[in-house]
Amino acid sequence: MTAIPNVYAAEPIPDSAMQEVQRLLSTGDLFRYTAAEDSPVALLEQEYAALLGSKYALAVSSCSAALFLSLKALDLPRDAKVLIPAFTFAAVPSSVVHADCIPVLCECQDNYRIDMDDFAVKLPNVDAVIISHMRGHTSDMDAIMTLCDAANIPVIEDAAHSLGTTWHGRNIGTLGKIGCFSFQSYKLINAGEGGILVTDDADLVARAIIMSGAYEHNWQKHPVLQDAFAKWQNQLPLYNLRLSNLSAAIVRPQLGELARRVTDGRRNHDHVATQLNASPWFNVPEKLAPELRAPDSIQFNLDGLNEVQTREFARISAEKGVKVQVFGLSSDNARAFWNWQFLGDTPDLPQTRAMLNKACDVRLPARLSLADCDAVAKLLVESVAQVMGNAIAA
Repeated sequence: MTAIPNVYAAEPIPDSAMQEVQRLLSTGDLFRYTAAEDSPVALLEQEYAALLGSKYALAVSSCSAALFLSLKALDLPRDAKVLIPAFTFAAVPSSVVHADCIPVLCECQDNYRIDMDDFAVKLPNVDAVIISHMRGHTSDMDAIMTLCDAANIPVIEDAAHSLGTTWHGRNIGTLGKIGCFSFQSYKLINAGEGGILVTDDADLVARAIIMSGAYEHNWQKHPVLQDAFAKWQNQLPLYNLRLSNLSAAIVRPQLGELARRVTDGRRNHDHVATQLNASPWFNVPEKLAPELRAPDSIQFNLDGLNEVQTREFARISAEKGVKVQVFGLSSDNARAFWNWQFLGDTPDLPQTRAMLNKACDVRLPARLSLADCDAVAKLLVESVAQVMGNAIAA
């Protein structure tokens, strides 16, 4: 029998990164603006923009920093309202608060995507939208962009989980005005920490670059229209959210690994989904038709289990070697909107709450073999059968 794999180990760093890392450590040249041009961070930005098909990219300290800078670059007024999905990570509403704006939460459906009826009702009362493609699940971007374009409301894509995902063949993160990505260890590209934003808007990226910490005339080292920079010199605060050369040196060799990781991650997800859907107690929601996913985890809903049985399923699975996160039942989970107490009063979102209390999450990284995936699927199916078999016997 195949051993249960460690699904939490991060994607390995290619050996090709080591030479550049050693060079940087030997020189101490870790600051992105030391070199006149072609620093590792600058090269990463050029390569990433080309990979996504965007004009501009700005590498920063995290995806949260990218979201924050995106909101500030939009020059929204203080207390502007920003519509976000209720199913997202706490960093998303936190970035809205950090930008002196007010999060407005939208209901999500059992398939983890935005409820378009609730979205349409709330849209007229907001100033901007952040679409979180949470765990790589793409909401109906055709409907979202149609509504937002008609209302002249800017869209920021939180694509932290969606690098490599496409919608009608276009890269997720390039559909809205700005796309934000993560290099945190549990993503397809692993730098431990880090993030990057992409856009085609020169004025917007100029503002973001200056606020990211391109003080004095360091913005001249960015290949963007210089008139856009000159307009904002000394006009904007500096938040110092830059990425270091060391992180960029770790990221750059992994860009060439992305296509393989996307293919292997999709294969693993679909392989396990087929086995889980054969159980009467599991339901893996289907993707939307225009979406080609790049998953590194799998989400599924529990059907017919009460809270006691759900907790027992998670306990048994963990004892056997696979941790199952039930978003709404995991203590202090940062993806459960009622734990975002920094927002004040908890909104009434019964549909999203019900979904989170039955939605399960399991890491399924691209590096796993199909035999590893079989072991994970078999463990999950046997664990829920044990719980429900005991329930039937009782």
